[in-house]
Amino acid sequence: MTGQPNGQTKTQRKWYRVDLHLHSPASRDYEEPKTTYLEWLQTAADKDLDIVAMTDHNTVAGIAAIRKEIEWLVSLDQAGRLTADEKSRLARWRELSDRVLVLPGFEFTATFGFHILALFPPETTVRQLEHTLLMLSIPDDKLDAGSTETGASTDVLTAYQIIHDAGGLVIAAHANSTHGVAMRNFPFGGQTKIAYTQDLNLDALEVTDLDRHSRSTARFFNGSKAEYARRMHCIQGSDAHRLVMDERNPKRLGIGDRATEMLLDAPTFESISSLLRSKQFDRTRPMRPKDKPFDPLAVARDEGPSIVLSFHETASQRGGRLATILNDVCAFANTMGGTVYVGASQRKGAPKGLPQPLQTQKQIQEALDARITPPLSVKFDVVQSENANVLRLQVPKGADRPYCIDDYKFFVRDESETSMAVRDEIIALVKDVLADEPQTSVSEGDTTRNSGQSNGHQRSSRNRRSSRSTSSTTSKPEPTSMRNADDAFYCRRSASTNR
Repeated sequence: MTGQPNGQTKTQRKWYRVDLHLHSPASRDYEEPKTTYLEWLQTAADKDLDIVAMTDHNTVAGIAAIRKEIEWLVSLDQAGRLTADEKSRLARWRELSDRVLVLPGFEFTATFGFHILALFPPETTVRQLEHTLLMLSIPDDKLDAGSTETGASTDVLTAYQIIHDAGGLVIAAHANSTHGVAMRNFPFGGQTKIAYTQDLNLDALEVTDLDRHSRSTARFFNGSKAEYARRMHCIQGSDAHRLVMDERNPKRLGIGDRATEMLLDAPTFESISSLLRSKQFDRTRPMRPKDKPFDPLAVARDEGPSIVLSFHETASQRGGRLATILNDVCAFANTMGGTVYVGASQRKGAPKGLPQPLQTQKQIQEALDARITPPLSVKFDVVQSENANVLRLQVPKGADRPYCIDDYKFFVRDESETSMAVRDEIIALVKDVLADEPQTSVSEGDTTRNSGQSNGHQRSSRNRRSSRSTSSTTSKPEPTSMRNADDAFYCRRSASTNR
């Protein structure tokens, strides 16, 4: 009853409303302990949530209580012994379970008080969940306590691995806030914080500022820092300890008050897991009221130019605007991928827009086909923002790096700037690709987890850009007496230009 919604065959990818951090009366610090679990699920449905997770402190007693009640009602129904009230409750459980997928999980307290969310498939048994808690050193006599204090616990990195190996999703809870692994001013060295936020068993960071203009945490972990080279999925959750927000203290959120929207193939654990272990960072966003359409350009402008974002008001050839767009596309393909908006500047105020966005798309596509090698597939679409039509180019991190313009100009992205690559950066791009080639049989999730390691090498050479001469940015690279990565690059380049 708390698994896959019944009677649904949703196969078309769509946006689902998801809240993966909710407490229940099973948590000792729950603010409304007399709340029933049926009321809890009814509130989630009333908030139009599609997927929720019950994540009580170091316990799965809430999930166990729900399953126990449903099993008891079903057994009475099968025996023909339901009273009118019980029959009504069973009908409500069935109706709500069809509307909302409930994932079992818990919020684990690791050593030094760091909080970690562990989410599991709906078919995971209570015994399996409790076994994982025992593996995390939760004492047997405290499995039902629902307390944040459990005595001696497990360190963060070991907890990540245990949860992952048990088949769970690993999310750092309120990472930028109290008890979060990325909170500021904690007396730990930089290497520890890097490990806690970049570990390969960690699937996502839950942050508390995703819907704010600064989006500072998501910006910090966007892969632009050499030390934090692995770009992290950042989502938000309500961390609700009550059904509805406390009017006297708006910081005490209720169910669904700080949720995430995810673009999924289906409302399932597997779809969420696949997304958070992929590189498709544009498929999550803060939940918006249904009467307020999501404006991707507004969110992007709030974030500003970055290693994965750029803005251009026009694509005219006059003034070199079109050439600058091509440079950005080439740089994104060589670095981490990214998004280019054409028809809007980074400045505040209403975007200028494009009078004929499809004509502009054709113009840019023709230039890409003619000038960028190897061939690069870029996704175009038109987004509306404040009644203006803006062209969006979504550029993947290219599989055939390095890419160049006019057969000799190589560009890379460094923070919010695009610049011509120096020799060391070109070699680093080739080594990055060559390092990936023997791993073609590795699953997407594993490839994603390891992608951040090579980015650090690529970016470290970029940090030496300040020492190069200005003339090096305009001279054509010479294929002279190079070995290994250089030879491999020129062999690949020759093959691509002869296609």
